Amino acid sequence: MKKIMAGVGTFLLLGAAGCGGSEENADEVRIGYFPNFTHITTVVALENGYFQEEFGEDINIETSTFPDGSAFMEAMSTQDFDIGTVGPSPATTTYLRNPEHEIVAGAVNGGAVLATREGSGIESVEDLDGMSVAIPTIGSTQDIMLRETLSEVGLDVEDSDGTVSMVPQAPADTSTLFLQDDVDAAATQEPWGVYLENQADADILLDEDEFAWGTESTTTVVTARNAFTEGNPDLTEDYLRAHIRAVEFVEENQEEAVEIFIDHIEEITGDSLDYEETLEASERLNPTYEINEEVLQEMATLNYEADYMQSDDIEGLVNQEFLEAALDEE
Repeated sequence: MKKIMAGVGTFLLLGAAGCGGSEENADEVRIGYFPNFTHITTVVALENGYFQEEFGEDINIETSTFPDGSAFMEAMSTQDFDIGTVGPSPATTTYLRNPEHEIVAGAVNGGAVLATREGSGIESVEDLDGMSVAIPTIGSTQDIMLRETLSEVGLDVEDSDGTVSMVPQAPADTSTLFLQDDVDAAATQEPWGVYLENQADADILLDEDEFAWGTESTTTVVTARNAFTEGNPDLTEDYLRAHIRAVEFVEENQEEAVEIFIDHIEEITGDSLDYEETLEASERLNPTYEINEEVLQEMATLNYEADYMQSDDIEGLVNQEFLEAALDEE
């Protein structure tokens, strides 16, 4: 197997960018993902060889990592890779502008929390009135989850004439903001929630069971280019069989899965994650291959109301045909 690991923030696959992409009868599959904990199923499927086993030895695999959903969807839209994992909000907003991809499976639910800074005085969601909240990026899945949570108590963010300010900040740097009293709270994905607790004495106001849609909150989905899935239905189903195996492995081998993830992240980024903290964070993730279309539609409506999209009509975005076929062969 030839595997190319592009660095974090790199959009283009080495030697593959601009070549028109893998279409019908592909002899390689180009996989994209984030070096984030909510992409653990992709990491496990790569490291355990599930993708290669399902594709067969004649199929070459190339991989690329992305810093955020915007970068991921930009590269997918320019045909720089074929399939991978991304947050549902970037997949949805891009779909309305350029409907050339589809969500073919779920990947992780939950795995996100609303944390508050020590000394902030925040004891309820209502107390966020007039406060500042860090989010990974504008338009991120955590942005939309925060909007949903605020709406439940009659609050909104400043760009929607509300009173809560959002502060885009890389999750890895949010601890610094907490320690310097620069923000009051954070809507973030794991393992950063656990890190905020342990490194900045943060409190968890809403855990994964309570934040936004709770355990049904869709955090990561499998998304693929239409041209790839239509031209290579067998490879698409192979990918999803490997994905299903990875979901089951993470569920049944939690400690080993965390070790695999930590080793993989250190290899491609040079960052060494704390095992105990990451294992603790894994308790808040719910790996899955199922898709909750009702939650996706509600997220799309929130994106529309935030003026991130011109419509919330996402008909055609979700295609479960390949997942159903993969499950039938399990």
